[in-house]
Amino acid sequence: MMKKILTPVLLLLTIVSMNSCALYKEYERPDIAFVDSLYNRIPTADDYESIASLTWKELFADTLLHNLIELGLENNTDLEIARLKVEQAEATLKTSKLAFYPNVSFSAQVGANQNGSNYSLAPTASWEVDAFGRLHNTKEGAKAALAATEAYQQAVQTQLIATIADAYYTLLMLDEQLDISKRTLNTWEENIRTLSALKRAGKTNEAAVLQAKANRLSVEADVMTLERKIYEMENSFCSLIGVVPMPIYRTTLAEQVLPTELSAGVPAELLSRRPDVRQAELALAQCFYNTNAARAAFYPNLSLNGALGWTTGSGSVVLDPGSLIASFIGSLTQPIFSRGTNKARLMAARSQQEQAAYIFRQSILDAGVEVNNALVMWQTAKRRVEINRKQIVTLQAAVWNTQLLMKHGNTNYLEVLTAQKNLLSAELAEVSDRFDEIQSVINLYHALGGGYE
Repeated sequence: MMKKILTPVLLLLTIVSMNSCALYKEYERPDIAFVDSLYNRIPTADDYESIASLTWKELFADTLLHNLIELGLENNTDLEIARLKVEQAEATLKTSKLAFYPNVSFSAQVGANQNGSNYSLAPTASWEVDAFGRLHNTKEGAKAALAATEAYQQAVQTQLIATIADAYYTLLMLDEQLDISKRTLNTWEENIRTLSALKRAGKTNEAAVLQAKANRLSVEADVMTLERKIYEMENSFCSLIGVVPMPIYRTTLAEQVLPTELSAGVPAELLSRRPDVRQAELALAQCFYNTNAARAAFYPNLSLNGALGWTTGSGSVVLDPGSLIASFIGSLTQPIFSRGTNKARLMAARSQQEQAAYIFRQSILDAGVEVNNALVMWQTAKRRVEINRKQIVTLQAAVWNTQLLMKHGNTNYLEVLTAQKNLLSAELAEVSDRFDEIQSVINLYHALGGGYE
C-alpha cells in the first residue's frame, strides 16, 4: 500500500527536478578589468609582497602599544556589537538549513461518546521539497550574509587597531612637541634675563626686552594648549579601549621603529584582503541569491505531508495493529493571482542586486585611492623629515653664530631671538612630519587590509 502511495509522488519529484536546474545558479564574481591598474605609485617595480601580510604585532614593535591594542580588542563596544551580529547571522543561517528537514509534530486526542472513550495517537510530518531552489537560494543568501557580517567584524577590528595606533602616536607627537616647547620656554626666560642685563648696560633697548617677553608668553600659551590636547587625547583614548579615564603609559616618538620601505603588493590582493571590499562583494552575492529566490516564487510549491498513528475505541488496546492509520499526501501549489506581487518582488531584487554591484565596484576604487594616497603621504613625509633635519642643523648653527657675533658686538640680540624662533618652528615641524610618516604607514597598512591577524 505504501509503495502505491509513494510511486506517483516520486514521479512528480522527478519531473519537477528536471525543470528546476536553471534556478540553482551559483554566484560568480563580476569581471573587474580595472583592478590591475589601481596603483599608480608603487615604490618598486618588483614589489609583490604587501606589508598587510604582517600581523599588527609584527608591524608595531612598541610593547606598550601592544598592550593597549589587546585591551581595545577585549573591551571596545563597537567590536563587541560586531561579534554579536555574527552570532545573529549564524542563527539565521542555521534556521535556513533546518528548512530542508521535515517538520515533525505529535498529536494525541481523547474523546468520549455514548459507547465509551476513544483515543488517537498520531505523529505527523511535513516536508517542503526544494524543487525550484527557493530554500537553496535562501540558504546560500544566508551564507553570504554570514560571511559579510564576519567581514564587517574584521573591518571593525582593523579600523580599531589603526585608530588605537594613530591615537598612540598622536600622544607621542604631542609629548615631543610639549618637551620642545618647555625647553624653548626656558630659553626665552634666559633671553629675557640676558636682554634685561644688556639694557641696563645700555647695549639694547626696551623694545628688545618686550619682544622677548612677548615671545615667551606665546610659547607659554602653546605649552598650555599642548597640555590640554594631551589630556583630551588620553580621555578619548580610554573611551576607545573601553576603560575609565586614566593616564596612558607610553614610550617616546624617538624610540619608534617602523618599516623604512613600504610595499603595497599587487592590486588584486585588495579583493580578498580588505574586509570592507569583501563585505561589499558578499552583499552582492546575497542580493544574487535573493534574486534567484524571488524568481523561484513564480514556480509551484511542492510539499509532502504524512501521518502515521493509532486509534482505538472503548476497551481496545491502543497499539492494536488493526487500528493502524497511515496517510501520505503530496501537494503542488502554483501561484496564480499573486503573479503581480511576485513580479514586483523580482524587480526589486534585481534593482538591489544592481545597486550592490555598483557599491562593490566603488569599494574597489575607494580602496585603490586610499592606497595611493597613503603611499604619496609616506613618500612626501619621508622627504620632509629629511629636509627638516637638515634645516634644524642649519638653524642650530645660525643660533650659535648669532650668539657669538653678538658677544663681539657685530650683531644685536634681536637676530639671536629670530634665529631661536625659527629653530623652534623647524623642530616642531620635524616632529609633525615624523608623525605624518608614521601615520602614513598606519594608513597604508589599514588600506591594504592589514590588522586582522
